[in-house]
Order: sequence, then C-alpha cells, then structure tokens
Amino acid sequence: MRDVSDDIFSAVMDDMRRAAEAEILPRFLGVTAEGIRTKSAPDDLVTDADLGAERRLTEALSAHFPEALLVGEEAVSADPSILTRLGDADFAVIIDPVDGTWNFAHGLPLFGMIVAIVSGGETVAGLIHYPVTGDFLAARPGRGAWHIARDGTQTRLSVALPGPIGEMHGFVPLHMFPAEEQPVYAQSLLHFARITTWRCSAYEYRSVASGVMSFSLNAELKPWDHAAGVLIHHEAGGYGALLSGKAYNPAMTKGRLLLAPDAESWDAIRRSFTEG
Repeated sequence: MRDVSDDIFSAVMDDMRRAAEAEILPRFLGVTAEGIRTKSAPDDLVTDADLGAERRLTEALSAHFPEALLVGEEAVSADPSILTRLGDADFAVIIDPVDGTWNFAHGLPLFGMIVAIVSGGETVAGLIHYPVTGDFLAARPGRGAWHIARDGTQTRLSVALPGPIGEMHGFVPLHMFPAEEQPVYAQSLLHFARITTWRCSAYEYRSVASGVMSFSLNAELKPWDHAAGVLIHHEAGGYGALLSGKAYNPAMTKGRLLLAPDAESWDAIRRSFTEG
C-alpha cells in the first residue's frame, strides 16, 4: 500500500482550493438553466461548474500522479468503462468535482468537492473540501481524521458516542432505494429519533465523522461519494460495512453501506433495518 506524503497531501488540497475558486464559487448563485443538464434522471444534474472543476482537478492530479487511473464522476458518466477498471488498478485517484450538484444548482450552500487516493484497493488519502466555508475534512490511514479550517487550524474529529437507537439521528435517502424496498425501510425509520437526507455526501460525512449525527445508510455505492468519506469516518473512530457484513472497498458498486459509531451500534442499526 502506497503512502501519501505530507507535501503531496498539501498540494492536492491546494489543487482543490484553486479549482473551487476558479470554477465553482464564481458560478454559485449564478447558475442558469442553460448551465444545467440532466444525466441518468431528471434530478441527476451536471453543471458547468462540475465539468470545469473536474477538468482542472484531472489536469492537476495527473501531474502529481502520472501513473494513476483517474476516475472522475463526469468522466465516468461519459465513459462508464473507466469505472470497471478501478477494481484492477494498482493506483487510482477518484474525483467528485461538485458533490451535491442539486443543492449547488438551486442556490443551497450544501455542496463540496471530494478526492480519494486509492492504492492496492484501499483508500490511502481522503479529502473533502467545502468551497463556501473554505475548510476541509482530511484523513490518511492510522493518522486520525481532521477538520482543517480556512486558516489552517486543525481539530481532530470524533464520531458520536454510542447510545440507544431510539436516541440516534441519522441519514437515510429513502427516495434512492428501489420502490419495492421503500415501505420496509420507511417503517424502520420510526425506530430512530430523527432521520433526514441533505442530498450531499460531503456534508453527510462531515456530520457523521464529527459526531453531529450518529449514522448513515446509503442506497448506492459510487466511489466518488464514499471512498474518501468511509476512510475519514473510520479514522474518526467509527465503524462501517455493508448490511451484508462485507467490508467496504472503493471498487464496490452494489450494496447498502451503513456507518455507525461502533460495531455494536452498527449491528443494532442493521437489525432495525433488516429484521423490522
């Protein structure tokens, strides 16, 4: 497994800042109908900011990692075969140029940028940038998970304390589950104190990794949404796995990913969804 040096880690953060300043922030609150397109569904959007930011990040990250497979969300949308190569890649960089595009396109400041660096099938660096506030969440294996403020101040992240599931707050995007499964999951939501979704993995991972929310259950496994966040959550002390019990890896494209404060909480939440 390849290590990511401090210098490269900082350089990638700078690349993300520059891409946000050049391509994303100037377009926020200025998105027009002409700058929005749909992809797989009417609410699956792509904007000029997504395309411009991914182009800039791809160029910058290719310079740092010339041997890497670059897996950008928008590149995969245009050529799905890129994603099929991730599982066999020795080294890869995964890019989500604007996570939370629906929010961004509708003037809501809940969006972010995500980069995950993957070596030997494992995420060795995860970075989430929040362009509006200028801060980051960041992690590398064995080094903890950190909030890095705009001024560089670093604060270690910790997940929520375990507790009864009836007191837990969590994220469950019910609308993203198959229609035939939604009634079952909807009934299970009554076991918890509060359930919501923010349509943005970047902010949902921020909340579960910092202890604001207790858990998240995800209906889809897209590597640009989860590869960085799962590492950050783990390094913040959390436990995550598919509902089947399998460990997550970035090449997975099917399954239900559940993140919780610890293994015992994870099992209690899993049973609430799978056993009713």
